[in-house]
Amino acid sequence: MNSKDAANPPRNVLLFSGHMIDAPGRKEPRFPPGKQASVADAISALLDTADVAAGPNDLAICGAACGGDLLFAEACLTRGAALEMYIGFDEQAFLADSIDFANANWRDRYFAAKGKATMHVAPDELGPLPAGADPYERNNLWMLERAMRFGAAKMIFVCLWNGEGGDGPGGTKHLIDEARKNSAPVYWLDIRKL
Repeated sequence: MNSKDAANPPRNVLLFSGHMIDAPGRKEPRFPPGKQASVADAISALLDTADVAAGPNDLAICGAACGGDLLFAEACLTRGAALEMYIGFDEQAFLADSIDFANANWRDRYFAAKGKATMHVAPDELGPLPAGADPYERNNLWMLERAMRFGAAKMIFVCLWNGEGGDGPGGTKHLIDEARKNSAPVYWLDIRKL
């Protein structure tokens, strides 16, 4: 923890992981674009519960992909929370892989959230990806480590998840499993029910 963090620690740290909007032609839908409004409503409702009560004294930590990450980021910013966004690739690669495929207005929303957030880019801050390492797992563990810098008692983990394994390493299930090792409260928004 740096001196700035120690001087003004957040009330709670809200760590988020969740599915991206489905790419066009995805074989088995997970987060079809038509669910965007119901997911946004579910995230907002959770942030407004007495248990979470997100507000200006909180810190939100998430990725920046289209879908769950940006919906969570927008909801936290609306409530005045500070926002840190973490991406595992340089920005151009990230935009191509995690934003632009979804079309709609996700690129504009990414830049709007980025403009109000502290951005963290793994290759810039952590250096090149070590041989054999997965960039998504590294980003998950980095976000968890940054959330834990204020102590496990302050962390609240929120996930938008279908209850299954991901499309590859480093997905939502990976971060859920890691967060649970730290005894953080887990708030699961089951996308199958939204």
